[in-house]
Amino acid sequence: MNTLLLRDIAILIARVAFGVVFIAHGWQKFSNGMDATAQGFEGMGIPLATAAAWFAMLVELGGGILMILGLAVPLVGVLQAGNMLGAWYFAHWGTNILSSEGGFEYVLILAALSLLLAAIGAGRISLDRAISPRLAGGVTGLERGVPA
Repeated sequence: MNTLLLRDIAILIARVAFGVVFIAHGWQKFSNGMDATAQGFEGMGIPLATAAAWFAMLVELGGGILMILGLAVPLVGVLQAGNMLGAWYFAHWGTNILSSEGGFEYVLILAALSLLLAAIGAGRISLDRAISPRLAGGVTGLERGVPA
């Protein structure tokens, strides 16, 4: 199997898994009700809690859907990373790293994967590729058969 095809399949699998996780978190905020989510955010000391709750829900739910589709992946990745860094700062600052102890490992790994997908793009199996090859990761030297 072609190396580029394997790369694109790996990116697709990562995008879908990542998108499902974000959709679940966004749906949870939506189904709990935005008032309850905003109250929870306010209790964590998040400024403009209602706006932050809407932002988090939209970035998680909408961004998760876009990630699965492979649409606007560089932008979505940056927004999701910002969302997760905010979660780290407001909910996990000063904690242990382990999630089992209330730590930040989960939000850290989500932020890192968000930035990775923003940097590498959606891959060739994506709507970004159909719209613009540059959004999907561009035509690199590797795609042209030239070593990077």
